[in-house]
Amino acid sequence: MILAKILILSPIIGFLINLIGGKKLGKVSGIIGTAAVFISFICALLMYRKVVSTGAYDVPLFTWMHISTIHIGFNLWVDELSTWMMLIITGIGTLIHIYSIGYMSHDKGIGRFFAYLNLFIFSMLMLVLGGNFIMLFIGWEGVGLCSYLLIGFWFKNVDYGHAARKAFIMNRIGDLGLLLGIFLCIQTFGTINFNEINSIAAEDLALKASGQLGLFQPYIYTAITLCLFIGAMGKSAQLPLYTWLPDAMAGPTPVSALIHAATMVTAGIYLVVRNAALFELAPFTLDFILVIGMATSILGALIGLFQNDIKKVLAYSTVSQLGLMFVALGVGAYTSAMFHLTTHAFFKALLFLGAGSVIHAMSGEQNILSMGGLKNKIKLTHLTFAIGTLAIIGAPLMSGFFSKDEILEKLYNHSLIIWGFALASAAITIIYMVRVYTLTFSGKFRGTKEQEDHLHESPSSMTLPLIILAILSIFGGVLNLPHLIGGGSSQKMGLWLSKINSLKAIPAHVSHLSHSMEIMLMLIATVLVVILGSLSYFKYNKQTDAELNQPRLGFSLWGEHKFYVDELYHNLFVKPLEALADFFFYYIEHCFIQPITFGSSRIAYSVGQLLRIIQNGNIEYYLVYLSIGAVLVLSLSMFVF
Repeated sequence: MILAKILILSPIIGFLINLIGGKKLGKVSGIIGTAAVFISFICALLMYRKVVSTGAYDVPLFTWMHISTIHIGFNLWVDELSTWMMLIITGIGTLIHIYSIGYMSHDKGIGRFFAYLNLFIFSMLMLVLGGNFIMLFIGWEGVGLCSYLLIGFWFKNVDYGHAARKAFIMNRIGDLGLLLGIFLCIQTFGTINFNEINSIAAEDLALKASGQLGLFQPYIYTAITLCLFIGAMGKSAQLPLYTWLPDAMAGPTPVSALIHAATMVTAGIYLVVRNAALFELAPFTLDFILVIGMATSILGALIGLFQNDIKKVLAYSTVSQLGLMFVALGVGAYTSAMFHLTTHAFFKALLFLGAGSVIHAMSGEQNILSMGGLKNKIKLTHLTFAIGTLAIIGAPLMSGFFSKDEILEKLYNHSLIIWGFALASAAITIIYMVRVYTLTFSGKFRGTKEQEDHLHESPSSMTLPLIILAILSIFGGVLNLPHLIGGGSSQKMGLWLSKINSLKAIPAHVSHLSHSMEIMLMLIATVLVVILGSLSYFKYNKQTDAELNQPRLGFSLWGEHKFYVDELYHNLFVKPLEALADFFFYYIEHCFIQPITFGSSRIAYSVGQLLRIIQNGNIEYYLVYLSIGAVLVLSLSMFVF
């Protein structure tokens, strides 16, 4: 219980110290913020060991609300899923905090930056540790607020402010769906406690498995889960609520690594897995998740193929990879989605931090067409970025190879068509990631002479996290090795997560592919990586400056403009709302409301001016007014009576 409280309080204390200290602390704020998150990481490790030895446990803090039969308590639920997420959040968070010490060292707002990072870690821990929907929602809104603050951290740039506003508004759309889902849970189940809801869902699943009628009509589960998934769509950047994530690259690069790659955007995956039993009772919702995830994965990959901003490419890659995780959820492969979530946290954080190191070396340049030949200039960054690239494209024996292959295997077992679409998304990922690597590190340098003279490796505070993340990106696959190469009972992650209440309630569906088919699928994935990776490398390595900078036409032009989705949203939603606002401002406000309000004030002012003449403070005038009044009253009385 003490560990859980320290884990939660440590980052909030770091937030308060850095917020109050502000500019006075200077670079010390980085050490304070990093220490706060590292303490939480140590607590997470100790809590993980406790769950291993004694199982899940509840940490009641206090009762927040008790209305009729509904009890809303502030309690932390520490189980296999929450501890797994805690380790990712605090572990990756600590590395990114260390990286930020070097990256933000010359920024005047370094204290405010680390305060926001600590607040984000606190909110994310609240989200995954909360034992009920209300605590989850508080953390959910907290990470949304921190996202807004960190995206618009350099608020003097108007475009960055617009990006932060866009992220905030689009997330509010999803959050409304989540809120409706919570209300439906209260109305249907009379509780918002995860364990109680999962128990009800487990009972209903058992009844339906035995051929009996369930406790509730199927449409109720469909309505609840659809609303919950809308929340996940916003937070995890799925169609149609994905356009905020690429724009969020306006924030400092460590923000992109922490919030928009490794942790916050995975909250939607966590939400579905935490309530997996509910989603199993809503087949329509699972199919909907499958379709949305697949469409998002392919669209994100296609857009990433034509972007030249190194951070934007990685952002669309995140959108695509999240879509692949949702595809896994749609076919009921919950542990496979969590496995890819974990490895993705390793190699995507590595790639974003590597991109930050490149941008640092290039004096702020983010266009890969202005880079090239950096592998001999920033050797450590090049090596770690190459490892991250190999991991994300699924090169053999890298972490991404095992997690992506597991999802593809589950999809092949479900539907050959779905597997084909997922394989196409993986193929596009290979092309655009090798393109980014090649144009950034291979060939000749295409930047300015000033940039070339400035090129240098990042400080150790930035390269140390890169090395650790590179190691995790290589060996992260051992967390859930397939049975074929020695996994079997050592499928530690799958076995570990299968103990959570939401997954224990789901009837086991034993359907494994033969070893020969598993080998065939692995070979297909490997051949795809070798062939497409080689072709992509040689193509972009040989391109001349003229070929790289020639105007795009046709499909390439559409891809460069992100298939005009932002323009579509602008014309469908932004312009009509702006026109409506202008109508109310110029006509309702100016022609109706202002005349009433200003007219009333003018009348009051005029009456006051008149009364000021009468009320002049001279007693003789008051006696005259009194005499006149008395005469008028007497005259009126005589006339009436």
